[in-house]
Amino acid sequence: MTVQTAIFKEPVPGPVRISKLNLTGDRQADLTVHGGEEKAVCAYPAEYYDYWRQELPDAPFSWGMFGENLTTEGLREDSLCIGDQVRIGSAVLMVTQPRMPCYKLALRFDGDDMIKHFLTSGRSGFYFSVIEPGEVSAGQKIEIVNHHLYLGATQHLDLLERAVKTDALSRSWKTELLARARVDQT
Repeated sequence: MTVQTAIFKEPVPGPVRISKLNLTGDRQADLTVHGGEEKAVCAYPAEYYDYWRQELPDAPFSWGMFGENLTTEGLREDSLCIGDQVRIGSAVLMVTQPRMPCYKLALRFDGDDMIKHFLTSGRSGFYFSVIEPGEVSAGQKIEIVNHHLYLGATQHLDLLERAVKTDALSRSWKTELLARARVDQT
């Protein structure tokens, strides 16, 4: 079986343009589940690579191993929220949802259990929409320019209700959170 994928990535020297839909030279292969304006950029924290090196000692690791467009420092689930805006280079990006991996991550790591392992690790990374297109380069400072609502556990139903009304939250993630809230209430 032939699979089209863009999960195999390598670092790129020099500046790269971020447009409303993707990074120049790094488009998404399956636009039914990745990409579009709400998931134009996928970022994964560099800090998580040490964890994965310990968990998967036989896997060769290089930046971009998780299929991310940007490997970042200082942007983790405990420091970044849906709706937050960050400036990297001349681009401004907004967090729209945590990354939800597809079967291609299992192909990348040649392991059927990788998706489950990835999800249970709590190390998802993020999808971003592009507020201001621009250029980014390796090593540039990342600045949080706007902090929004923290979207944590669904026990806070008033927060959840406000969150799903937030334009920053992607439609697919609104549906996911509402479904989780229904399960939590049963």
